[in-house]
Amino acid sequence: MSEEPAFRVRDLAVSYGSQVALKDVTLDIEPRKIIAIIGPSGCGKSTLIRCFNRMNDLIPGTRVQGQVLYHGQDIYANDVDPVTVRRNVGMVFQRPNPFPKSIKENVAYGARINGYKGNIDELVERSLRGAALWDEVKDNLNRSALALSGGQQQRLCIARAIAVQPDTILMDEPASALDPVATSKIEDLMQELKERYTIIIVTHNMQQAARVSDKAAFLYTEVNEAGTARWGVLVEYDDTSRIFTNPRDKRTDDYISGRFG
Repeated sequence: MSEEPAFRVRDLAVSYGSQVALKDVTLDIEPRKIIAIIGPSGCGKSTLIRCFNRMNDLIPGTRVQGQVLYHGQDIYANDVDPVTVRRNVGMVFQRPNPFPKSIKENVAYGARINGYKGNIDELVERSLRGAALWDEVKDNLNRSALALSGGQQQRLCIARAIAVQPDTILMDEPASALDPVATSKIEDLMQELKERYTIIIVTHNMQQAARVSDKAAFLYTEVNEAGTARWGVLVEYDDTSRIFTNPRDKRTDDYISGRFG
């Protein structure tokens, strides 16, 4: 029997003030899979991924309707603390954003503020090994994280995310600012991480989505008749191999084949 989904999304809609950003998104996210969110610019990919850890709450005027169930719990219920959600659902952003601290303190920071009582040195080593960075930095843990290369900084941010022991990692264009060698390392790391974590990635890179993901969600922008408003909708969600070789919707086929977007 298949496992229960890590997330169940039902009739999700997101608005920023009077502007609708997403409508009618329904999908299930399976545990320990890599899910790619793809689609043209402005279709709501980043809005969608931020729904999984309530990052949209930080934007004034945001309204979220529908349900996002995380292991059966509605994370938008009134009694749910968004900080607790973010502790379980980590995030890695488009550009590496290490703190102006040492490598060690970057990794330990989240655990410390969450009251971690274990051995910090062991946690730092375990997290850096998990992010495939330990061998490169183990002799310089007190060095400033800002002195690392861009690819190393992004892997450090992944180590920082996994140090608080989440079970899901969100990645919003994690390799778009990196060179091909660093991008390849991030992609290899994702394959290792999915043995322990559910990974949801936003990417504009179709080749990357095809290489790394198990399932893909294609979002598209709809426009009202007057052309005065637009919003994102989920067109298709399926196994990546199906999305890229035999999509059900012509809009998906047109996007994958480069005819628009």
